[in-house]
Amino acid sequence: MASAMTCSAAELFPHLGSSANATAAAEFICGRFSAVSEYLTNTTYAVDTTYLLFSAYLVFAMQLGFAMLCAGSVRAKNTMNIMLTNVLDAAAGGLSYYLFGFAFAFGAPSNGFIGKHFFGLKEFPSQAFDYSYFLYQWAFAIAAAGITSGSIAERTQFVAYLIYSSFLTGFVYPIVSHWFWSGDGWASASKTDGNLLFGSGVIDFAGSGVVHMVGGIAGLWGAFIEGPRIGRFDRSGRSVALRGHSASLVVLGTFLLWFGWYGFNPGSFLTILKSYDHSTRGTYYGQWSAIGRTAVTTTLAGCTAALTTLFCKRLLVGHWNVVDVCNGLLGGFAAITSGCAVVEPWAAIVCGFIAAWVLIGFNALAAKLKYDDPLEAAQLHGGCGSWGIIFTGLFAKKEYVNEVYPGFPNRPYGLFMGGGGKLLGAQVIQVVVIIGWVSVTMGPLFYLLHKFKLLRISRDDETAGMDLTRHGGFAYIYHDEDEGSSMPGFKMTRVEPTNTSTPDHQNRSVNVVV
Repeated sequence: MASAMTCSAAELFPHLGSSANATAAAEFICGRFSAVSEYLTNTTYAVDTTYLLFSAYLVFAMQLGFAMLCAGSVRAKNTMNIMLTNVLDAAAGGLSYYLFGFAFAFGAPSNGFIGKHFFGLKEFPSQAFDYSYFLYQWAFAIAAAGITSGSIAERTQFVAYLIYSSFLTGFVYPIVSHWFWSGDGWASASKTDGNLLFGSGVIDFAGSGVVHMVGGIAGLWGAFIEGPRIGRFDRSGRSVALRGHSASLVVLGTFLLWFGWYGFNPGSFLTILKSYDHSTRGTYYGQWSAIGRTAVTTTLAGCTAALTTLFCKRLLVGHWNVVDVCNGLLGGFAAITSGCAVVEPWAAIVCGFIAAWVLIGFNALAAKLKYDDPLEAAQLHGGCGSWGIIFTGLFAKKEYVNEVYPGFPNRPYGLFMGGGGKLLGAQVIQVVVIIGWVSVTMGPLFYLLHKFKLLRISRDDETAGMDLTRHGGFAYIYHDEDEGSSMPGFKMTRVEPTNTSTPDHQNRSVNVVV
């Protein structure tokens, strides 16, 4: 926030001469000057708040992207179920984050482990936080819950979604965000007391670890405890593809997520009207420039990962697969999210290239271990998110680190950029700590749900599809009027006769897709 300008009549009086009206003139000028200064300060607050709110709207729009991606990645018979769970993530997450989550994450002053103020937004707004900041952080929290829902899709009871979503957004995720983003967090790069982990703190600018790893590791435990979907592996243990029913929805969801990522990463600056040191650059350069650079690094990482996946999968499986390319693109985004603000654009290309291979490698490992994740969420967000954290410890640039995290000019930066290994060490600790924390919280939760038979649906329900057995009918209804079909919930497509000499009614057939 821009510092307020001040004016003192006593300081101005000597410059107005010794006339009788000099005092009155000085007071008048200072009064007008103070009014202008207050107006500019208010304008700065308004612009920064508008920027943050717009970023929050973009991040929230990612929920629509998640919904479309999930819907397209599951079979048609489970479409309504997965769409409802995405709505539930936002709704249940909203209440739990309001009541507990935000306080645990940012309730300062507090200790290094957990926040303890602002429960139910009490004493809000304050000098430190406004309502726009809560909305932005809530959008991040429900993004983590949405990641988890993809891992356990097509076989999970509805009540389990309610329980895990509330617990994740109200407790598990907020604790992690407190550790790495709060001014009191023990590993935060913005720690107010200056006692930084390894002299640097953890740089996870927009949440490769805080958001993506948390959601991915939670999904890993849920999918592992539930086991694979029926038919995912045959009797001999070979992988059988249970393809999603709509590549169109997958592509639509991917583009919506891409669009929302411009609020996710650049929006994490929180403010836009902030100037930087002009000694090396002109007045044209400020936080607005860093925001633009962050959008560029985000774009390049995703594009590189998409193209790398495209050609790699062509060589590995022999065809061009749009769903694999979409997942590769999102893997690049998940990876660059940690260091997007502190790396050069060329480094983002490196990040995206390796992220694609990380995703391909984890998918191969998942198939070998008979692990079933319909959206590859654990591999994508957990695996690529982990790589993104390590990447930041290797490629963070000194100049950008000092701009984004000011006040400590000797702060360590990327190993490959000449900054030593301290930042990399802090990043490795973040990976280990997140895996441990999410495992000891979400793992037991999913296990208890499993033991109390609240986690997985019955075999008959899973075979028939949850839309029919749990939600009153299928998502897609299409009637072929010529055939007089009245089977609700089935998509009917006509196959025209190939022999025109044969009566039409003898060769006409109907494909039924569920």
